[in-house]
Order: sequence, then C-alpha cells, then structure tokens
Amino acid sequence: MENSRLRAFARKTVGSRLAHASARVLVVVLAAVIGGWLGMAFGAKVDTAVGPADIGMSLTPSWSGETVIDVRPLGTLSFDSHNGPLRLDLTIEAVHPDVAEEILKNPRWADRLPTTIEADVISGLRSLAVRAALFAVAAGFLTGLVAFRRLSRAAWTAAGSLAMVVVLGGVSALTFNPRSISEPRYTGLLTGVPSLVGSAQSIVTKFSEYRGQLAKLVTNVSQLYEAGSNLPIFDPDPGTIRVLHVSDLHINPLGWNVIKSLKDQFKVDLIIDTGDISDHGTKAENEFVKEIGSLGVPYVYVRGNHDSMTTQRAVEKQKNAIVLDGTAATVKGLSIYGIGDPRFTPDKSVQAAGDESKSLLDLGRANAAKLAPREWPRSASTSAPDKIAADIVAVHDPTVGRGLSGYVPLVLAGHVHARSTELLPSGTRLMIQGSTGGAGLRGLEHDEPTPLTASVLYFGKKSHRLEAWDDITVGGLGEQWIQCERHIEPDPGRTISPESPQAPSPTATRSGSTSPTALASGANVPYASEVSDGRRHGTGRKP
Repeated sequence: MENSRLRAFARKTVGSRLAHASARVLVVVLAAVIGGWLGMAFGAKVDTAVGPADIGMSLTPSWSGETVIDVRPLGTLSFDSHNGPLRLDLTIEAVHPDVAEEILKNPRWADRLPTTIEADVISGLRSLAVRAALFAVAAGFLTGLVAFRRLSRAAWTAAGSLAMVVVLGGVSALTFNPRSISEPRYTGLLTGVPSLVGSAQSIVTKFSEYRGQLAKLVTNVSQLYEAGSNLPIFDPDPGTIRVLHVSDLHINPLGWNVIKSLKDQFKVDLIIDTGDISDHGTKAENEFVKEIGSLGVPYVYVRGNHDSMTTQRAVEKQKNAIVLDGTAATVKGLSIYGIGDPRFTPDKSVQAAGDESKSLLDLGRANAAKLAPREWPRSASTSAPDKIAADIVAVHDPTVGRGLSGYVPLVLAGHVHARSTELLPSGTRLMIQGSTGGAGLRGLEHDEPTPLTASVLYFGKKSHRLEAWDDITVGGLGEQWIQCERHIEPDPGRTISPESPQAPSPTATRSGSTSPTALASGANVPYASEVSDGRRHGTGRKP
C-alpha cells in the first residue's frame, strides 16, 4: 500500500516538473519570437548604393513573402520573390542624375550595369541580414531580461531570436524566384505603368536574361526621376501586337476616359469590346457609342445581352468600328472571330426558364465547327479546308466561350463583372474581363464602388499567340488609385486540340429553344447563365 502511494506521488511529481519545464521552454520561445520580430521590425534597415540610385532596404514581418519597390511619387512595384513571413522593402531615396546620364549615353557603362547592380544588391542584402540578426539578438536578449530578470534565460531568448532569423532567412533564400522580376504588380499613377513595368520586349524575356531585366527596371526608374512630370514612355516593340480588352461599359463615361488613357500610355494597336456597351439598348443610349470614332484605332465589338440590334447598328456606323456577329475579320494581323450574344435581356425582373446555359454552350459548339487553330493542316486533302484560322474569339458570355474549347488559342469574354482567366484542358485560354465601366450604376449599390478593369494583351507578330498580358484595375467612382499586374504566358506555342474527338455539329441547338435571330431581334428571353445577375457587380456577393 505504501509502495503504491509512493509510486503515484513520484509520477505526479515528475509529471508536474515536466509540465513546468515545458511551460518555461514555451515562454522562452515566445519571448524569443517577440523579441526577434521587434528587433527586425525596428532595426533591419540599411541604405546602399545600387547603380545610379541610393536604395533603402528593410525587412518587416509579413504573412506572405514579397519584395516591394517604392517608386515615389509614381507608386509601388510588388514581386512574389520568395515564400515566408518576411517582406523586403526597397525605397529609392535618391537618384544621381550624372551617373544615370552616363549609363544612358555610354554603352560600356550599360553593359557593365547588370553585373554592378547584382553586386550592389547582394552586398546590401548581406548588410541587411547581418543587421537584422544583430538587432534580433539584442531585442531578444532585452525581452528575456525584462520578462525573466535572469541573465541565463535572457541568453536563451537571444539564442532563440537568432535561430528564428536564420530559419526565416534560409526559407527566403531557398524559395527565391528570380522569374518574379518579369511579373510585377504596379500600384500608383496611371501614367507610370508602361515605363515602370517595361516594354513588350521585356515581357517575353526568358529567365536567362534576369540580370538585364533588373538593370532595365532601375534604368527606367532613373529616367522617370530625371524627366519629372514628362514621364517617358517606351516605343512599342515592332514584333508585338498590343490589344486592349474591355467589356461591360454600361454607358459609364468614365470607361471612355480609362480606355483613352490606356490606349495612349500602352500604345495599343486595337481594342476588343466583348459587349454590354449599353445598359438598356435604347436609341437614346446610341450617343454614348460615338466616342468610338475618336479613339483612332480599330474597335472590334461583339453584342452583349444588354445591347439591342439598335445598339449594334449604332456601333457599326462609327469610324474605326468593326462589328462581328458570327463573322471574322483580320485586324492588325490578328484573325478575330466574334459571336454576338443571342439574348436581349436588359430587364432582370423575368425569371429564367429552362437550361439556358446548355443553349449558350451549344451556340459556342456550333460556331466552333467553323474554326481551327492556325497549326492545323489546310491542304486540299483536308476534310474542311475552308475553316477559319482564328487567333482570338470574342464572345460576351463565357458559357459560349467554353463551347469553343479546343478550336482557338484564346477566347475573350465579359458579362460577369469579375476578371478571371482559365487555361482549359484543350489548351484554349478563356479570359473573362471585369467591367470597364465599373458595372455602371450597379457599381454604386454596395459599400465600395466596383472598380474599372481592362487588360492589355501582347501577341507575337509572327506566331499570333498571346505572350503576356497586363491586368489594369482602376478605383471606382470617387476613388483615385490604379493597379497593374503583369502575367507571362508560360507556353505560348502550346498545342490546341478538342477535348472530345467528335467535332461539334454546326446545327447543334437546344430542341425547342428560341432561334438566335429571334433572340437578337429583341425577344424577351429571360437572362440566365452560370453566374446570376445578382452577383454581376464584381464582388461575388449578392446585393
């Protein structure tokens, strides 16, 4: 009996000591993390010379790893450069005009610039890492001393802070992605976007040219600071076709301001509008489309479900306008096929009837029978030598676009007021634009106005394939901000092939459905698609 009590007491005592020891270790680790974090937040800052500029570097805690370059007063550039809870901030404190001028005029200097910048950046990062470690250790020691009032525990806290810095630095170094320099996100003034992000030639640069891209970025910033308010814009790459994709203006005049500014800043060759330029398709709204004639570049348009045939005819009368409705046109070297939306449904009070999504999908499949990618053979021995070699298909509803999967490299759509892109299994990329008009008056129905969106697409002149694109987002009514995010097409020359070996039938329509002609003529067919109209304000929430 006595032995049992002694063993129980011993177990209880040992368990209590282990619990206390674990608690002490946990408290020390927590103090080390807090101290190290504070040390880095307040002390991990250095100033270093990088090429023609003085750069301020700092490390701050962050939930996701990224590198942010602050280019005042223009805005910021963000790069997904690494993983881990550390953010590297680079601030251009000053630019030396004499050095920048020498770089721009002296070819030898420009040739050495990539190596020089790389060495300067690495040197600055080393100094930043050492400073971060020292301040983390010091802050960890002070935190331990204040919390525990014992030198031994303060020493352990300092060691824990040092270990935290080493782990974070190691994770950031191991997950470093040099390719991120070619896919920046820009936030700031609209006029600074093309110069900061780079020319079309830099967009398609491969990973091996990373050094040159870094040098070019710094040089661009130098030019911007030298020029002051007269911001320089790079000349368009002659080997690139620039297309501005807009959609769903909904008679918002602000949309034209955005289009004109982007057209000038990015020097686009043509504009593609995927519908809903109107709101109710009335004759009074035809005045809105007259802005097309003043743009000075081809304006390719397909009808949306808010656009009546009256709206389409009004667009056709405008200078520069090219209306596609089951037809194709070659514009600036690109073969574009367009499908007007078969519905005219400005009134959403009528509930949807039947499976309209299937009808829209069948419409896409029926038109797909007329198309074939450029690489498909077209000799006299082929079964369909007269197929259209379309580079782009423009539709309004993305459901129609999915029916074209495998018969065209790129489908552009709108309708849902929310930007997205998807690479389908067939190799076709479906790009859905948000609302360039900020959803019209619908954009004011919520706490924050719907932003205005557009995208600049870059196509190879010989391949006619999409190589990269810039997604531009402008703050809605009453807001003054812009964000530009660059994306690189990973495999522009990929093979395009149908997901099913059976080609679609040109006569495929839903049995008993209203004909496309009747729909386009103004029949009151209910609105329906994969995304309900109640969510077409860009936030994805019902009002």
